[in-house]
Amino acid sequence: MYENSLKEKRIGKVIFMSRLLWGTPEALRELLCELVGWDSRTLTDGERQFAYHVQKKLSKLDYFQKHPEHLSLHEADLGRHFVTAFYKHPDVEDTVVLISHFDTVQIEEYGDLETLAFQPEELTKELLNRKDSLPEEARLDLESGKYLFGRGTMDMKMGLALHMALIEKASVEQWPINLVLLTVPDEEVNSSGMRAAVTELVKMCTKYKITYKLFLNSEPSFSQKPGDENHYIYSGTLGKIMPAALFYGKETHVGEPLKGMTANYIASFLTQLMEWNPLFHESDLGEKTPLPVSLQQKDLKAQYSTQTPHRAAALYNVFLMKRTASEIMDLFEQIAGEAAARCNASYQSLCENEKVEGIGEVRVLRYEKLLAYAEAKLGRELVQKMKSEVQENSEWDEREKSVRIADKLLIQCQELAPAIVLLFAPPYYPAVNTSNDPLVAHSIKVLKQAAAGFGLEVHQVHYFNGLCDLSYVHYNDQTNGWAAFERNTPVWGDLYSIPFADMQQLQAPVLNVGPFGKDAHQFAERLHIDSAFVQTPAMLESVIKSLI
Repeated sequence: MYENSLKEKRIGKVIFMSRLLWGTPEALRELLCELVGWDSRTLTDGERQFAYHVQKKLSKLDYFQKHPEHLSLHEADLGRHFVTAFYKHPDVEDTVVLISHFDTVQIEEYGDLETLAFQPEELTKELLNRKDSLPEEARLDLESGKYLFGRGTMDMKMGLALHMALIEKASVEQWPINLVLLTVPDEEVNSSGMRAAVTELVKMCTKYKITYKLFLNSEPSFSQKPGDENHYIYSGTLGKIMPAALFYGKETHVGEPLKGMTANYIASFLTQLMEWNPLFHESDLGEKTPLPVSLQQKDLKAQYSTQTPHRAAALYNVFLMKRTASEIMDLFEQIAGEAAARCNASYQSLCENEKVEGIGEVRVLRYEKLLAYAEAKLGRELVQKMKSEVQENSEWDEREKSVRIADKLLIQCQELAPAIVLLFAPPYYPAVNTSNDPLVAHSIKVLKQAAAGFGLEVHQVHYFNGLCDLSYVHYNDQTNGWAAFERNTPVWGDLYSIPFADMQQLQAPVLNVGPFGKDAHQFAERLHIDSAFVQTPAMLESVIKSLI
């Protein structure tokens, strides 16, 4: 009798499962291809429209037919929106937030295959006709039949598809846990979607009297080195900050070079000391940050002339684990001071050899000092007008505007030159790590067991080795370490901000569990089919159910 009852339940479950729109690997694959087919490159109209497509797709689920108020669009910026889809069980407070982003990078590298970049099935078939043009590893993966190619397949529309299937199944089977599906624009540039979503998550917590138990992202599993076939799960994410510098020398005619000092000359000393500087290395839990590199260095001349370039700028990429913005600025100032000293010594030696007086020594000052000086000299009203003129330039992004604001102020305060002005340029991603949280340790054990059921071994990484939106939850700096960022980011409060106070209210641990793929942001971006449509869905379901 017991066996018959069990059999009936099993049969009933099979019938029950067939009602799911995305309950099979085939259906999930179709969903992914549909999501990828909605072109959503960052800062395009497709990105602006994508949230509406997702809302319409989710609105077909029975749960959101009955609870349309739980499916919402929220404004981010520039006409872009993020989506929240909230499955709420009436008897529980514990809530898992499923985080994804839907923007992708551009597709120029696809060349004559651009029209197929967002059609994974067709692109994969066409690549078989020109497989010899692929790098060897990509060619072998293509020939294996185990991968699906296309922009956004790996990074990260598969993550969104997995979350849509999860919230559907949870709502149909009435899992006794709450789920918030959160999918956002603009992760690839400034994370404006996630930064806006933080405040909404805080509001939802209060409005619905729920408790966030876990923030679960599903960015893909990235290789740790070329040829790496291991699958990874992540219990944290690296941070990133971008110290920048404005270099201001003195203009002159190329025929009289010693009457001035080029900004490029000054910049060369700082870039030599910043590039690959081990002082920025951080280590934690057996992992370490990549070394800093320059992301941009240029003079600010608008056109060619025989006037020497006396204004220049540089951006430097620094990865973080434990350090705050204030600590990075202190270190940056220390290194800039050494660069200025070397520059001044070299310049003084030149002047002595050429028997010229020179134009003075290069000084180092933070942007906040330049701003205070300019406001005292020019008045706050004029300074704000100057900042607004820069901010209204639609040709420049937030990084360019940061440099140009400092430049515009220093042009009016040339008595401070020659100088190196230190500032921050967006974006800023704080590092997050919850490896030592008991719930995370338990969840990783569950995930490894689920993976083992497929004969798959997964490995824990403490810091996701790409940037992700988990940086904007679980912020626990108690030293106001972000203050230096606010004071030294010229576009702060006008074009860019981070809700640090709200972030501190989102203290649940973090995990990143996503499908295996390769070559994100490259022509051969591809997704492992079994990982995406069979293994990772089971792993995600197992970890969420383990929290019930």
